Amino acid sequence: MMAGVVLRTGVDILEIERLHDALERHGRRLLERVFTNRELAEVEGNTASLAARFAAKEAVAKALGTGIGEIGWQEIEVLRGPSREPVLYLAGKARQLADALGLQTWAISLSHSRLYAVAFVVASG
Repeated sequence: MMAGVVLRTGVDILEIERLHDALERHGRRLLERVFTNRELAEVEGNTASLAARFAAKEAVAKALGTGIGEIGWQEIEVLRGPSREPVLYLAGKARQLADALGLQTWAISLSHSRLYAVAFVVASG
């Protein structure tokens, strides 16, 4: 690695059924606490897609060296780009922390099977 280059990673995996059960218990309140309106509009209730975004938020928090709590769920937003690729947007304290760490470029990958959703992020600066 070159001197002065910062590289951070984060990964998270989630059982889709676990999110489904949480949504059964907490419904709209959970959705509105964790996901932005734009995220909810894009996934249209697809639990596997929600689980992948949930995992992405956890993975980003890990790459930032913190957890959810220090930064809010909605400060990390995962939307679709023009080719339906995941695109990451940071706001608030998450953006401030990324800037303080010198993290300027983010790559994110999401995947899910019938049972699990996984997200992997790489940040550099």
